[in-house]
Amino acid sequence: MPHIDYYFSTLSPYAYLAGQRLEEIASKHGAEITYKPLDIMVLFPRTGGAAPKDRHPARLEYRAQELPRQAKKSGLPFNFRPMFWPTNAAPSSYAIIAAQKAGGGDVGALVRTILRASWAEEKDIAEDAVVRAALEACRFDPKIADSGLLVGAETYAANLEEAVSKGVFGSPFYIVDGTEKFWGQDRLDDLDAFLSGDL
Repeated sequence: MPHIDYYFSTLSPYAYLAGQRLEEIASKHGAEITYKPLDIMVLFPRTGGAAPKDRHPARLEYRAQELPRQAKKSGLPFNFRPMFWPTNAAPSSYAIIAAQKAGGGDVGALVRTILRASWAEEKDIAEDAVVRAALEACRFDPKIADSGLLVGAETYAANLEEAVSKGVFGSPFYIVDGTEKFWGQDRLDDLDAFLSGDL
């Protein structure tokens, strides 16, 4: 059974624009997914990148064109300048980590719900009420937002170190069986083709 390590940030517009395609691809190929939220603002400088606010104007201009194009292709509602961005990604990330450990709900749906809250619903994903509502909507006990804080913090930090060691430098980033790497939601078709044996 193939295994996909999915490295992402709950601040990432590109992770949001992936929608549920990763889960659909995994289901098609009988693959398992491990969700690995990480601190993208720390990852960028450690892997030769820069946070959006520190990028050259040419790169920012391209981002301003590319994101709306990708949003249109995805068919998802999208706000290029959400009210609460950037925000503290840790609370939502800890909740995803705790939910994945607890089980019983839909982790993929939780990730999408949190990303949609930021990029389409003008919600602050650092707020407890937003995180708890997302957990409940995806069939998790909202109390795990409190009980999973310590493990969440430790795993969040470990995900970053693991990502750096494995060559991850952006979000979303997918690694199949520890070796084959795919960066960006626009490479999901390649991930599908790889799992099909066509690449």
